[in-house]
Amino acid sequence: MTGPYRPGPPPAGPPGPPIGARPGPPPGVRPGPPPSLDDVEEARHPAVDAAVQAMINAATLSPADQIAQYEAAYETLRETLASIDQA
Repeated sequence: MTGPYRPGPPPAGPPGPPIGARPGPPPGVRPGPPPSLDDVEEARHPAVDAAVQAMINAATLSPADQIAQYEAAYETLRETLASIDQA
């Protein structure tokens, strides 16, 4: 027996938080600021220390400016490791 058409439930909204909700930090302990090189007792290699400090400083820059800092630090670290391998 067929009856009149009965529509199903209305479609649900998109999955996730309600529209207009702002995501918050995940629960738990939030990490502190990155360590400073001043906290390190022994410097291992000046070029590596400078590259690490440049990456720490880049955290305060805009994302576009961070890329150049990270690329320069990467190049410094790559050259430093290459010179250690050759020694």
